[in-house]
Amino acid sequence: MTAPAKPAPRLNADSRPFWEACRSHRLQVQQCTACGLARWPPAFLCPRCHGKEAQWRDCSGRGRVYSYVVYHKAFHPAFKTDVPYVVAIVTLAEGPCLVSNIVGCDPSEVYCEMPVEVTWADRPAGFSLPLFKPSNM
Repeated sequence: MTAPAKPAPRLNADSRPFWEACRSHRLQVQQCTACGLARWPPAFLCPRCHGKEAQWRDCSGRGRVYSYVVYHKAFHPAFKTDVPYVVAIVTLAEGPCLVSNIVGCDPSEVYCEMPVEVTWADRPAGFSLPLFKPSNM
C-alpha cells in the first residue's frame, strides 16, 4: 500500500505570487507601498495603514525561531514516516513570521532564537516548500 500524498497549498489571488516565487526558490513577502510594512500572510489590505497597494519583495531567507513544537505523532497519514518533526514560527529578518519546518538537525537541537536560513523541498505536485535549517548568520 502506498502512502497518501502530502497536502498541497491551495492557491488563491493573494497567495499565488508567493507560491510562484517559491517554485523558483525565491522567498517573498508582500510590502505595503503606502507605509512600507513587510507582511505575511498576504492580503488585499495592509493591517497597519489599510492601504490597498502592495508589491512582492524578495527576502534574505534568514530568520530566527520564535517558537516551535516537536511532533511525535503524525496527525495526517502522509507525515507518518516524518516523525519526529519540528513545526516552527520563524521570524524573518525582514519582520514577518512564517510557519514552517526546521530541518537539517535533530529536533532536540532546536531552540527559540535559533538562527535559521531557508532551504527548499521540491514536491511532485509542482510546488516548492520553504523550509528552514540551522544557520550561523
